[in-house]
Amino acid sequence: MTSSRAIPLETVSLDVPDPALPAYEAALRSACATVGFFRDEAAGLWRLEGVKPVGEHDPALAAGLALAALLTGTELPVVRQPVAAEGWAERSYASFPEQRVGRRFALRGTHLHGPMAAGRITLTLDAGAAFGSGEHGSTRGCLRALERAARRRPRRLLDLGTGSGVLAMAATRLLHRPVLAVDIDPWAVRVAARNARQNRVGPWLRCRRADGWHSPVVRAGAPYDLVLANILARPLCRMARDLAQRLAPGGTVILAGLLATQARSVLAAHRRAGLVLAERLTEGPWTTLVLRAPIRNPPALRTGPIPG
Repeated sequence: MTSSRAIPLETVSLDVPDPALPAYEAALRSACATVGFFRDEAAGLWRLEGVKPVGEHDPALAAGLALAALLTGTELPVVRQPVAAEGWAERSYASFPEQRVGRRFALRGTHLHGPMAAGRITLTLDAGAAFGSGEHGSTRGCLRALERAARRRPRRLLDLGTGSGVLAMAATRLLHRPVLAVDIDPWAVRVAARNARQNRVGPWLRCRRADGWHSPVVRAGAPYDLVLANILARPLCRMARDLAQRLAPGGTVILAGLLATQARSVLAAHRRAGLVLAERLTEGPWTTLVLRAPIRNPPALRTGPIPG
């Protein structure tokens, strides 16, 4: 007779200042099945919490926290506390109901079995992979911006930092175009490919490991008509010039993963690279920027007699 024992879980928590929240949130999501945060107005900090099995994914967590400290210049103390495992899966599922985003999209966990939302593009994701599930403000902002960008009928599409692949899948379902979906993390590439197969868009997504614009596969696909980049503020600033050089005239880029306090510096970097702000969307504390490459006018035709 085998005994079923509850898996011991722990909560990993930090108190994070505004500029460091996206980087430390990404660190926790690399190791924790669920991650949440709330604002402590009195302290002026974000309480960031993740839940994971005790002892699992510790190397990934340590690497993520070290990278977050390096990127932000802020090293933060981490508190780890045991939590009861009973009912944890049920609570996780309850916290991931179907998400309806904008006018066109619905995202739902694999644990949901009811009828799908009529008249919407429905994408299915594992409830354990919360990032990119549609409950995050940066994901929701990107999807809303994608609806608007679709009116321009972009043909060459890139999802830079694809994560779960949700934005790439949404783009290919909405636009009926293939998407190059890349991420620096090989695990994310595997997850995106698996989600694409699950949602029956596998042949439309090319999921590749790539270090941004340094990668030959990314450079070879340029110029792009639409680029989705839901990553962090500092990498976005560093990539602004490369992005502008590889965006087609009149092309659109959707930038997310930004707190409102970070949007100004990211916008300034892309304006210096020659892009123009088309729209700014907000979802709670998160900001999504939509920018466009100017359309270069052809030289004016000369009139008058032809010089002899």
